[in-house]
Amino acid sequence: MSVRTFLLPDLGEGLTEAELVSWLVAVGDTVVVDQPVAEVETAKSLVEVPSPFAGRVAQLHGRAGESVDVGHPLISVETAAVATVGAGLAAGMTAAGTGETMAPAAAVGPAEAAEAVAAAETAGETAAGEATAGEAYREEEKAGSGNVLIGYGTPPGGQSPRRTRAPRRRMGAAAGAAAGQAAGRSARTEAPRCVSPLVRRLARDAGLKLADVAGSGPDGLILRRDVEAAMAPAAAEHAAAAPAGVEEVTTEETAARWNARGTGASDAATDARTGLAVTSRTPVRGLRRTVAANLSRSRSLIPEATVWVDVDATALMDLRADLSRQREDTPSLLAFLARFTLAGLTRFPELNTRFVPAGEGIGAGSRDKARDNTGKGKEEQQAVIDAFDGVNLGIAVQAERGLMVPSVRRADTLSTRELDAEIRRLTSAAQAGRATPAELSSGTFTLNNYGVYGVDGSAAIINYPESAILGVGRIIEKPWVVSGRLAVRMVTQLTLVFDHRVCDGATAGGFLRYVADAVENPGRVLADL
Repeated sequence: MSVRTFLLPDLGEGLTEAELVSWLVAVGDTVVVDQPVAEVETAKSLVEVPSPFAGRVAQLHGRAGESVDVGHPLISVETAAVATVGAGLAAGMTAAGTGETMAPAAAVGPAEAAEAVAAAETAGETAAGEATAGEAYREEEKAGSGNVLIGYGTPPGGQSPRRTRAPRRRMGAAAGAAAGQAAGRSARTEAPRCVSPLVRRLARDAGLKLADVAGSGPDGLILRRDVEAAMAPAAAEHAAAAPAGVEEVTTEETAARWNARGTGASDAATDARTGLAVTSRTPVRGLRRTVAANLSRSRSLIPEATVWVDVDATALMDLRADLSRQREDTPSLLAFLARFTLAGLTRFPELNTRFVPAGEGIGAGSRDKARDNTGKGKEEQQAVIDAFDGVNLGIAVQAERGLMVPSVRRADTLSTRELDAEIRRLTSAAQAGRATPAELSSGTFTLNNYGVYGVDGSAAIINYPESAILGVGRIIEKPWVVSGRLAVRMVTQLTLVFDHRVCDGATAGGFLRYVADAVENPGRVLADL
């Protein structure tokens, strides 16, 4: 038996940590490859992490509520000492050019080794071609579940990815066939892996070239341990040169310290500034930390301006009431407002742009750029405003985890009813923590309906790096002058916060006035859409 420790893999989207929400297994449980073992919460969404090993759970590294860094231990699994594909192929392998037969690997039992040799002798005269460990491994993995998380997982739909391989030593086809039969009787205990950004970053930080690192994975795949092994000589030299008295910490000690770390509670019982007792201290992490960083970045980098207008929404309310009497699937008020917003952005596209400061790149793909004597493209040296072919309309959603902004992709191509269906789907996904990172980070303009919380208006913060956000207050009865006479009307307030770098007040005012007119005269505007 051997104990395999699984480290939290790279979760993509530049995320370096995740909060452990709950364990789906307990110590002593038996798990299979790709079985979900933990639910973790990133700054983007909730993710079920599947196990790359099969066996008995030996240790759970961490408790629910703790934050786990990428590359730190997550779970240890006690696996059976079964024959691996590579070991099976080693049994009966013929060394290239010598005819020398290698001894069977120790991991293969005597009976299996004898069967492998017998099969090789029987098929030796008729088998042709060659086999490699990587090819046999992929044949075994054709039964993979497709349960892939970034960084590891089995091939979807049983399809093996095409890879470019370095030449391998030739071996007898009979030995390959026999070893394949022996490997077929062995339980699959580890899911295949790919080179993750974490491994590449580890090598880069250590000053290593991946081309100089020998991979121990299938088809020479470079794993984290390969990079760490290549780093060992440099570490040994550093240790030899270290002065006396310097503490040396092993990997095991680091993991133990990580598991035993504190909860982050305050050591001080009283706040020095106020003199009041500190009853609790909550670490800012996960989604809350991402929201805080994004809002701080927005307020510090964007010179925002705000315009607002009171709107008579009586005609829109009457239109929706008439539609409700005719059919059940009537679009929501938010869907109508989204439709009017998209029509306004068609007429004032400056608000559907992104201001890119000088030196941050243009993010618009490859282009021909004029070069100066510094070798930098002119577009890389100066600020630019990127315009988009279409609108990804973000919808602000208040969920239990915090504020999220999933976006309706290419909302400008959808009808009002299609917008309504997609807004409902995204709202439910965000509130359940199932919205994808792409859905939460791809918006170009945001619509915020804070009226559902009973407020009339708000100077909202722009969802960085977008350039504008339109807010809608509650719709309530107010006295309103209609044709020179005082009447009771359904009134709401629209507020536009915009980046003054991408447009001036005239553009922002024109857009807001257009949307307001659409709310007051929805029939005329919808007829033009």
